[in-house]
Amino acid sequence: MPEDEPAENISGGESGGGRASAFTTGEAATRAEVVVDRLGEIYWQKAYGGRDAFECLVRTILSQNTSDVASQPAHDNLMDQYSDGDDLVDALAEADQQRLAETISSAGLYNQKSERIIAIAEEIRAEYGSEAAFDTFVREGDPDDVRTALLEYNGVGPKTADCVLLFAGGRDGVFPVDTHVHRIARRIGLAPADADHETVREHLERGVPAEKCGFGHTAMIQFGREYCSARKPACLDDPEACPMADVCEQVGVDPETGVVVDPRDG
Repeated sequence: MPEDEPAENISGGESGGGRASAFTTGEAATRAEVVVDRLGEIYWQKAYGGRDAFECLVRTILSQNTSDVASQPAHDNLMDQYSDGDDLVDALAEADQQRLAETISSAGLYNQKSERIIAIAEEIRAEYGSEAAFDTFVREGDPDDVRTALLEYNGVGPKTADCVLLFAGGRDGVFPVDTHVHRIARRIGLAPADADHETVREHLERGVPAEKCGFGHTAMIQFGREYCSARKPACLDDPEACPMADVCEQVGVDPETGVVVDPRDG
């Protein structure tokens, strides 16, 4: 089992992406737990938390609608330009929008994202007073209250809010659903084929033990990249090539014809 996550990962890789932690992978209570246990054996079993909440929020916004390869340089550039020991919330609340847009241009949609980051920084400063106070709220506040507060910011959807709860707050029972998780959970049959992102999240958080949701999320993303891609999953070439072959319903995938469709159309 690999100990290290790829550096190009929303969890942050070795730079704060969590700590290795052994979990019991004996008799699983649900199919979802079987899948997550298998992912943990293939990739990693980690506990998350500890990232700075506001930086995590900014990082996740930068990752929207783009790849980690594109968003990582934008994050690094932003931190180089605006994090010099001062309060990052203050720095971004007072940032010039055009300069910030140029700084994060590699992430795509940079005008929209820069405007949103500045607006959110202004709101956080007005509501909490500082980066540290916001961090305390994310780590210690009621999880439902934190999620609700995050979702009130323009540009923050469920996946972004859940990533902050997981990677900054270290909250158990949070399974963020991105495009990989949404596709794989329905393809394997862990959620209804026509489920939206929130319904997939509800099924996963109900079927996976709380302490396993974090590494279930990051390892499922890696599985999607290596084996279960959107257009050419590994099972098309060889049913035995996929380590999930014996637990997957292959919804929307027809190995005989090579046709792959969204699970809701399968």
